[in-house]
This record gives sequence, structure tokens and C-alpha cells, in this order.
Amino acid sequence: MTIQITYRWTRRLSLRIVKNGDVHVSAPVGLSRKEIERFVESHREWIAEARNKTLERENRRAAFYGQLPLNTKAQVIEASQRLKTLIEPMVEHHAKEMGVKPSVIRFKPTISRWGQCDVKDRSISFSTYLLLLPEWCIEHVVVHELCHLLEPSHNARFHSLMDKYYPRWREARKETRRLCRS
Repeated sequence: MTIQITYRWTRRLSLRIVKNGDVHVSAPVGLSRKEIERFVESHREWIAEARNKTLERENRRAAFYGQLPLNTKAQVIEASQRLKTLIEPMVEHHAKEMGVKPSVIRFKPTISRWGQCDVKDRSISFSTYLLLLPEWCIEHVVVHELCHLLEPSHNARFHSLMDKYYPRWREARKETRRLCRS
């Protein structure tokens, strides 16, 4: 276990466990190393529990994404083609309904996000891992990214657009999170 200390203009010490299990400590500027070590030691039990939870979460996440092997170029191409067949009709339907038109649609094997909209060039990218989700959850991601062509941020207007064009979006988001975290 690695402990990383960062001094900040803060009033108190805080701990967090990052994805790889390391401990990150934020400490007030000027606090002695001894005090920080005492603080960490007094939280050993919490650290052990938090590290276990983090490891379990990362293992569940790896198992979820591992259901769709994308280790070779051929696997990525095949998955992208399957996703394209599924998503293009959704994009066509909802884009027409919303009065928007993406300039290009891409498919990438990204784990960090389900979709991404570049509002400047009006392009949309979808994660090939969407294939692991039910179709109605995929449709939620499609509508979400198309809404960004009308509203770039996640503000009240964006949420009202989502309510209008995909009323089940909250339910779909909840199900997506449940699936990839279970």
C-alpha cells in the first residue's frame, strides 16, 4: 500500500482510497509528518475496509466489461459493426424527432464513458461496451448524446430535454449503473 500526501490550504486531514488501493492524504500546509502518520495509523481499520470495498468494486467492474472481449482488432471491428446496426436506427429516429443531426458517429472501446458528444464539430462517439446493456438503456445513451447537440451542459434545460425525448431516462441510468456495478 502506497500512501501519498498532498499539502493543501485546508483546515483538516482527510483520507481517500483510489482505484488501485493506494491511500491519498490531504493535509494542511505546515502539518508535521509525525501528525499525519498518527492520523493514518488511527484510521488503519477504516483504510483496510475501504481498500477491500474498492478492490471488490474494481473486480466487479472488470468482470462486467470482461463479458465482451475487445482484445483484438477483429473483436473491436465485429463489436462496432453490431453496435452500429443497433444504434444507427435509434440515432436516425431520435435525431429527426429532435431536429438535430450529428456530423459523424464513431464507435470506440471506451470504459470511462458510454458516449461522448463534441458540440463543436457535432460528432458523437459511443462505447462498444454498450452491447453489454439492454436496448432501452442503450437508447437512453443515444438520446443523452443527441440532447447535447441542443444543450452542451447537464443543466435544467438538458434534463427537461431528456424528460421530453426519453422520459424513462432516470430509470435507464439507474439500471445501467446497477448492471455495471453489480
